Amino acid sequence: MKTIDRLRLAQFGNLELLAKQVVEGFITGLHKSPFYGFSVEFAEHRLYNPGESTKNIDWRLYGRSNKLFTKKYEEETNLRCQLVIDNSSSMLFPQTGVSKFEFAVYAAASLSELLKRQRDAVGLSLFDAELTLHTAAKSSVAHHRYLYSQLENNLVNYQEKIKRQTQTIKAIHDIAELTHKRSLVVIFTDLLDDPTQINLFFDALQHLKHNKHEVILFHVYHESLEFSFELEDRPYRLIDMETGERMQLRPGEVREKYIDAIGSYFNEIQLRCLNLGIDFMPSPIEKGYDQVLLQYLLKRQKLY
Repeated sequence: MKTIDRLRLAQFGNLELLAKQVVEGFITGLHKSPFYGFSVEFAEHRLYNPGESTKNIDWRLYGRSNKLFTKKYEEETNLRCQLVIDNSSSMLFPQTGVSKFEFAVYAAASLSELLKRQRDAVGLSLFDAELTLHTAAKSSVAHHRYLYSQLENNLVNYQEKIKRQTQTIKAIHDIAELTHKRSLVVIFTDLLDDPTQINLFFDALQHLKHNKHEVILFHVYHESLEFSFELEDRPYRLIDMETGERMQLRPGEVREKYIDAIGSYFNEIQLRCLNLGIDFMPSPIEKGYDQVLLQYLLKRQKLY
């Protein structure tokens, strides 16, 4: 029996079929859903009635008013998820095989399909130097198909004359304001932004947390080339895919310092995400998006 090439299916406009196949594989390994809607959301205060449980008394308000009020909540059963993908030119690396952007698109489509089966609402945001697409989270079948079409339309090959730079910080601030509070925000990016602005980057992530969003950050990268710098020790001309800047070098002359510098930078990001309560998921594209997703979902299921 001939094996179906899932990546070719996606390239020929069958992203929904691809996602369904991947999710069927997930379901066999998952015993319960790894995602849950926020169970309650604060609605209003009401006067406390003697004899009621004291667990929902707003003690801060009591300190200001000297009166007892309880917090009233509205039940919520469904989840709202915003899928966010870095669409800058660096995400189109490498030019052979599956690029970082393709990896992110396939992973996002699979998550969308998984959430659709739970009847959850999903939105999509794409960004480079600007927020180029932002849809509200909806749960209808028509909306999910619209998301698939938007993802498919952006599956393009790298063109040197088209340079899309990254403004992750601005995009995250915009998404924090535009996305309904108490959403699950899932970000796919290679994190190749200005390392001197790391504090501003985490200010933007804190903006999401301040607005009551749960944040998952998938760090998408090519491990052998971008982390280990596994190139032959001969002269190369390296080209910045976002700016067109060129550099000539021999990998052996810089490999050790490069590995130390980039490893230190990404380790700091991972540590600071942990301190902020942000789920950080290393996502080497050589491992395969379905395996990275399944590993994360199984881990999440055990935790929650």
